[in-house]
Amino acid sequence: MSTEKCPVDHKQPAEPAKCPVDHDNMKAAASTATSSEKCPVDPSAYQHFLPKQQEQSSEAEKCPVDHNAYKHFIPQSREAEGCDSDAIDARNNMPAVAQQAPHPGQKSALNTEREISSIPRADKEEQRWIYPSEQMFFNAMRRKNWNPEERDMSVVVPIHNAVNEMAWVKILEWEKMHDTVCNQPKLVKFQGRPKDITPKARLYSFFGYKLPFDRHDWVVDRCGEKVTYVIDFYSGKQDPRRPEAVSFYLDVRPAVTLSGIWDRLRMSFKKGEII
Repeated sequence: MSTEKCPVDHKQPAEPAKCPVDHDNMKAAASTATSSEKCPVDPSAYQHFLPKQQEQSSEAEKCPVDHNAYKHFIPQSREAEGCDSDAIDARNNMPAVAQQAPHPGQKSALNTEREISSIPRADKEEQRWIYPSEQMFFNAMRRKNWNPEERDMSVVVPIHNAVNEMAWVKILEWEKMHDTVCNQPKLVKFQGRPKDITPKARLYSFFGYKLPFDRHDWVVDRCGEKVTYVIDFYSGKQDPRRPEAVSFYLDVRPAVTLSGIWDRLRMSFKKGEII
């Protein structure tokens, strides 16, 4: 009869019990993770969508609008007017620096002498306003896309000066209604507005009168107070004895303000006609 054997070989030395988890692999993984933990998203892929931090920005912050694209729409400052020969003086709508050079394509030379007016200036640069020369007048007309003739300048410029003197005389008639310690109104600036028809001129045209060929707005300094006068320029009636003579009619009155309306009423009562 055979003897039964134990299925376990007790002669072999028993191996020490092992942990089912491989700790060596965990240590390697842990050392790798602690040395450089990485975000699952690559920041460089979307960094251009993020705003830059101010302290990390090496360049000055820039405006998203290109100012050079619209700088020509911005009026120049008074300081720039004296340095740029093309800058327009807001007081008379003429170049701040007198342009006495002949215009390109000009056929003949023009006089560059200027006449001093009787109109006092409100600033301290000159005591009186100075009229443009024939050359300056010609250049101004060309700048406004007109087509003047050189031979006409010797006639046009004196007429222009005489009309302005007439306008100032009429303004002084209004200013006599106001007594001030300065005792001398001065012209601050003037502006030509030929396309802006005044309500009075428009109303008169409904009754058959012709529209004025030009309009000016003159700003007067009345001892510190700025007063605006509106001037409508009309072609006057020709003298049958002098058909070659040029005639003008100027309708000068204060602009529509409370004080201007009051002055108009006073002058209308004085002259016995509606002004």
